[in-house]
Amino acid sequence: MMLSEKLKKAREFEAHYGPFVQEEHRPAFHMTPTIGWMNDPNGFSVYQGEYHLFYQYNPYSTKWDTMHWGHVKTRDFIRWERLPAALAPDMEYDKNGCFSGSAVELPDGRQLLMYTGVRQVREESGELCDRQVQCLAIGDGVDYEKLDANPVISAEDLPEGGSHVDFRDPKIWREGDTYYAVVGNRPADGSGSILLYESKDCFTTWKYDGVLAACHNQYGQMWECPDFFQLDGKYVLLTSPQEMTAIGLEFHAGNGTVCLIGEYDRERCHLVRENVQAIDYGLDFYAPQTLETPDGRRVMIAWMQNWETSGCQRKGAQYFGQMTFPRELGVKDGRLIQNPVRELEACRSYQILYKNVLLTGLTTLRNVKGRMIDMTVTVRPAVQNGLYHWFKINVAGDGEYMTTVRYKPECNTVRIDRTHCGVPHDIVNVRDFLVRPRQGEIKLRLVLDRYSMELFVNDGEQAATSVIYTDVNANAISFEADGSVIMDVEKYDLIVD
Repeated sequence: MMLSEKLKKAREFEAHYGPFVQEEHRPAFHMTPTIGWMNDPNGFSVYQGEYHLFYQYNPYSTKWDTMHWGHVKTRDFIRWERLPAALAPDMEYDKNGCFSGSAVELPDGRQLLMYTGVRQVREESGELCDRQVQCLAIGDGVDYEKLDANPVISAEDLPEGGSHVDFRDPKIWREGDTYYAVVGNRPADGSGSILLYESKDCFTTWKYDGVLAACHNQYGQMWECPDFFQLDGKYVLLTSPQEMTAIGLEFHAGNGTVCLIGEYDRERCHLVRENVQAIDYGLDFYAPQTLETPDGRRVMIAWMQNWETSGCQRKGAQYFGQMTFPRELGVKDGRLIQNPVRELEACRSYQILYKNVLLTGLTTLRNVKGRMIDMTVTVRPAVQNGLYHWFKINVAGDGEYMTTVRYKPECNTVRIDRTHCGVPHDIVNVRDFLVRPRQGEIKLRLVLDRYSMELFVNDGEQAATSVIYTDVNANAISFEADGSVIMDVEKYDLIVD
């Protein structure tokens, strides 16, 4: 297989400069790029018994630029093996970028990548714009060859009014002998929709089936990065809308995420909605993608960042971007449930356990500290039928800096707040969200990995993710209450070999 000059250049660059990034400057078990810039996860899939993850990648800078595909793989979602860059923008139809996409294992043992190719064209109006098409590449888990048939889905395959400028991020899967793909698009009303395509002739010729789901300007505008799957007897569609308008405490403004749960009408190729919710309620979460493990779990990973804060980078860092820790998904009572994959438990050590701690002010607990921890805190009112005003957990503290999780039972809200985490920029640092009322009881699980905090509320009923900018030496943890609470704390250090 002949490699293009652009791909060889990218591989040589990352092989030379990647080893200079010291591991202690990376998170221990959250995936980061070899070198340079990373955003959306791509091609999260099982191939020959291993989990492969590709990602939007600019090896040459910590800023977004012409997109390549980076590549890693893992057996346990903890330890990631770095592989050479998989795709470079080296064809006429993708010369301005290999945008997001997905992957599937073929019956003959090869791996198929499906991605959006982008090239800039000048319209009749004189305006320069991106022309987006869907393309394929086939390989052996390391090297990939783009198909002569590319592009396989283009403007001619769009429904009336569909945009060829906003037409991207295919998620492919196979059912029997038929391949399906969902693709994000902007229809004539200027909002967002998810289009469904199918192929019965070995994936090179595709037929448009219909609109799986449409926004109608209700939840943001262009819908990016779709993923569609069956889970616990329901069908789930994940997507990431641009230009969201805030809706209460459920959806925040800007680039957000939406989960639609319901039934699938196969005749109409349409998802019948039963519930719409945010996927993650934190500050840094976008473009999630899932896979199904051999033991039947649906596992999700996402870019742990948002576009509005992507200019906030640690001084001198040679890479930018990290992924969330993979999460196991479920559907319960019509809502999405998510928790860290169970493989994380093998990294736990040095258990610290406190039971029935009476808390009425600010306190610390002996040996409860750290920046690589898995900690669950359960809180309940100290007085029967009496509510306290609020409860806080302060992490990544050193007397000057800290990041806070606060629960207010009277209004059933949780707040994550990194205002004092040391970031010297005017960015969004606070986010509130509603939780299910439980008479002042709440269970908060925090997973910290040097530069991040992932919060899971009430056994995964909600999750909230945040990058932390504080120096890793700030590792103090404290607890605080306005009122009287009873608190249980179970804390583990996380050690990755």
